[in-house]
Amino acid sequence: MGYAAGILPEAFSLVVATQMSISDEARARLASYEAIGGGILEDSDEAEMKPNAFKQTLKEIDIPTKKRPLPPMVEGIFPKPLQKYVGNDLNAIKWKNIGRGVRQAILKTDKHATARLIYIPAGTAMPNHGHNGLEMTLVLQGEFHDKEDCFARGDIEIGDENLHHTPTASGNGPCICLAASDAPLKFTSLLPRLLQPLFKI
Repeated sequence: MGYAAGILPEAFSLVVATQMSISDEARARLASYEAIGGGILEDSDEAEMKPNAFKQTLKEIDIPTKKRPLPPMVEGIFPKPLQKYVGNDLNAIKWKNIGRGVRQAILKTDKHATARLIYIPAGTAMPNHGHNGLEMTLVLQGEFHDKEDCFARGDIEIGDENLHHTPTASGNGPCICLAASDAPLKFTSLLPRLLQPLFKI
């Protein structure tokens, strides 16, 4: 809904746009929210405006008037919205090892939230943690599970202050995810807490 309204920070918009490139269900959900938004506007009371008010507003806020196109559906690991940040070569990613074979690559987005790629080897568990804010994790390859559910390619897990979990990659192969968060994670163990400022998670 926030993506349809254009109010999400860049990192979260990237996750949603990427999901829409690999999930028909996500595209249908976006179309529904856009239809709802249009209906709300149609039912709103009319207000008196100057004849050139719309053009002047667009000029002042510098927003293009054409509709934002949906990203194309793709089969590769990195859909087009994500390719603008990382390219299309998994081997070219500048991973940073954060322990247990888990690697991450922080993407350059605006300061309101952080986006990162996460590589989790098969059968490996992330450190147990909770959340200080919102985190959205989109599976790009493989799958992971926690005590709540299992997530495969195209699925998003949304974590907030109520979610405390230990995401674990399935034993079938590595799991690669795109995650966005607007606050640091809350780790249970001492070592991840000590390393947290270094790894910016």
